[in-house]
Amino acid sequence: MTKPMKIDFVSDVSCPWCIIGLRGLEQALANASDVVTAEISFQPFELNPAMPPEGQNIVEHVAEKYGSTPEQSAANREAIRARAAALGFTMAGTDQSRIYNTFDAHRLLHWAGLEGRQAALKNGLFEAYFTHGRNPGDHDVLVEAAERAGLDPVAAREVLASGRYAQEVRDAERLWQGRGISAVPAVIVNDRYLISGGQPAEAFEHAIREIAAEA
Repeated sequence: MTKPMKIDFVSDVSCPWCIIGLRGLEQALANASDVVTAEISFQPFELNPAMPPEGQNIVEHVAEKYGSTPEQSAANREAIRARAAALGFTMAGTDQSRIYNTFDAHRLLHWAGLEGRQAALKNGLFEAYFTHGRNPGDHDVLVEAAERAGLDPVAAREVLASGRYAQEVRDAERLWQGRGISAVPAVIVNDRYLISGGQPAEAFEHAIREIAAEA
């Protein structure tokens, strides 16, 4: 008999290690389906909450934020691309890619959670940004992703235009920051165990099986 497992996945849709971590986690849960039944709830985290709507060139951004040279930035992108490809996800970023504001994406994800389509939208937003280079802050991009995820596009546009769920997203962000989350992805299992970073599927599966055994 499998055991239920509560998983909160704290992440941002513009975080490359978050899609790598998510794919690894999903694979681990499939591998460990003999011992656990889990549903992932996606929690908001903004890597760049002050980012203006027009965004910023990725090479400029990582140079300012981390002190990386263009060569280091390119090498990091290639390493991330290879990790993602091994998990079946296409990263198509270049030195002309941009970092964007993701607050409205998190508002839409909150609504999608209420509608039971959060995982589909989350994966769709990762693909829109990383594979197709689209702006996850653009309302047209968000509505299109919502429709692809099985959500009502008219309702999605109304949510975005109204500013709805802004307070809920802010409250959730403060909650997780107050619990010590300062980097993503952060995977919190059963409100008790923290697994940090874009871990390989094997590492996630080992942790899941250990937690299930303890429970």
